[in-house]
Amino acid sequence: MTVTRRCLCCVKYLMFIFNLIFWLGGCGLFGVGVWLSFKQAEISALPLSFPSLSAANLLLVAGGITMVTGFLGCLGALKEQRCLLMTFFVILVILVLTEVILAVTVRIYRDELDKSAQNDLLDGMKNYLNDTRLQQSWDSLQKMFKCCGVTNETDWHSVLIDSSGKPFFPASCCLSGDADTCEQRWGEACYEKARTWLLANITSVLVFGICIVIVQLLALVFSMMMYCQIRRAEKYLD
Repeated sequence: MTVTRRCLCCVKYLMFIFNLIFWLGGCGLFGVGVWLSFKQAEISALPLSFPSLSAANLLLVAGGITMVTGFLGCLGALKEQRCLLMTFFVILVILVLTEVILAVTVRIYRDELDKSAQNDLLDGMKNYLNDTRLQQSWDSLQKMFKCCGVTNETDWHSVLIDSSGKPFFPASCCLSGDADTCEQRWGEACYEKARTWLLANITSVLVFGICIVIVQLLALVFSMMMYCQIRRAEKYLD
């Protein structure tokens, strides 16, 4: 076996291992997304901008793309085809750039995104009495997180008004669970409570995501190295 062929084999198996880790990481992200979606099935009628719902959808998309890209990388390494390797390299570059742009955008426009999500939820509250699924989702959310309203309990004042023109609260806002005797209500806002819950439970996923990014960068290096080694081997054979 020539030196060029030995180098190619070494790079080939290293790339396969890294892409296998990459693929398994995608399976992990997708699995967390599925778990988060099932856990929130009772509040699925809320706008998708709700923090935990948007996180679940993002994990599903990111996990699916990562799985497909990792499989393509493994296949390209095994088949030793330059076309597959270049396709994998281009897709991975686009994926890494998208992740960086998304992370920077969320960091810079975090307050604006929060405000936009809160406005979506406030607009959605207006259909509380006319949409049974939305009503069940809001009631489940407020019972689950022990909260009331999007930003505070007064958000319901413009939504629920009795025949005498007096605002009232849904039973899920009340500590007693009864709208008629709603003297004490959950004091925390649902958006902030859900956001805090999400940040507390997704820290390990973020660490896992950083590890996946490192693997992505290594996969980029090895895929280009293998591409160059195959070109060199083909020229040697010619």
